[in-house]
Amino acid sequence: MSGRENASAESSIGIEPSPVDSNSSILDLLIPVLHHWRLLIAAPCIAALLGLGVAWMVPPTFTGRTVFLPPQQQNQASVALAGLGALGGLAAGAGGVKTPADQLAALLQSVTLSDRIIDRFSLLTVYDVDLRVDAREKLQSRVRVMVGKKDGLIAVQVDDRSPERAANMANAYVEELRRLTSSLALTEAQQRRQFFEVQVKATRTALTKAQRDLESSGFTAGTLRAEPKAAAEAYARLRAEIASAEVRLQALRGTLKDSAPEMQQLIVALTAMRSQLAAQEMPLKAAGPDYIGKFREFKYQEALFETFSRQYELARIDEGREGGLIQVVDAATAPERKSAPKRALIAVLCGISTFLLLALGVMVRHSWRGAAADPAIARKLQQMRAAI
Repeated sequence: MSGRENASAESSIGIEPSPVDSNSSILDLLIPVLHHWRLLIAAPCIAALLGLGVAWMVPPTFTGRTVFLPPQQQNQASVALAGLGALGGLAAGAGGVKTPADQLAALLQSVTLSDRIIDRFSLLTVYDVDLRVDAREKLQSRVRVMVGKKDGLIAVQVDDRSPERAANMANAYVEELRRLTSSLALTEAQQRRQFFEVQVKATRTALTKAQRDLESSGFTAGTLRAEPKAAAEAYARLRAEIASAEVRLQALRGTLKDSAPEMQQLIVALTAMRSQLAAQEMPLKAAGPDYIGKFREFKYQEALFETFSRQYELARIDEGREGGLIQVVDAATAPERKSAPKRALIAVLCGISTFLLLALGVMVRHSWRGAAADPAIARKLQQMRAAI
């Protein structure tokens, strides 16, 4: 039985012939590739050698790396604010912000820190740029800050052509971060210290104003230091001494003349006590009816200043107990091996990419020629050329 009869017999009983079009199309594409095997081997090798040569011409890049531990928070506010009363809630609310490691990572990439690094290492000259913004962009492209999700450690990596400068810049980031955080309130103790520092300054100003208002009513600084009760007792005692001296003077005048030594001594003492009494009566007369309100305001601001000063000193002690905010785990040293360029990787990528492009070009060329052999497609191509 012939092949045509077999095909008709198979179709009559419902058996379809196996598809071979897809396999034959793949083979049709592989045939021209195999015809150009010399080109597909030689060209990638040449491209790999050229890529390796170019990689050798690129100056090497070194990476300096430092790792440090961010500050650990200490919750000492409850002890420090125990005696503050109602003001404790206000201060605790002002100092309840936590400090995650991501905050320090953001500070490492801040403009302020970048400008300090640029000035410290004269990066405008190193990067051969005139504008600070260009130097900042180049610096940020060469710096990587990574935060460990499990251990919480922060790593700073800096790329540079000089291994010594790469290590020094990585260490400088930690040093400048310490300087920056010392001027900011990051930890709970620092925030309490900053809060009470502001309150102490404001209360000192209010206390000075209250003291001036009270002194303007006629009271001297010495009178302000004395309590009203003590001042009243001293005033009454002086009045009593003057009255006793006057009675004694009247009694002596019955037996002695005014020129007698005892009389002269008593008159001088009485004159001195009357002058002292007049000095004490003067502020009382000049005080007026608002003395009580001014004195009350003065005593209130004085008590407030003492409270805030005490809490400010406690916050400073807690801040000192925290020790160094940033602890370096691994200081950066000059790297012995370059980090870029990866010459072997560049050569392999050049060879593979050249092979793929040439193979694709050969298959496209073969498909184009096959399509041009079709009269209908050839006619359309002729029309396209004429239109162009």
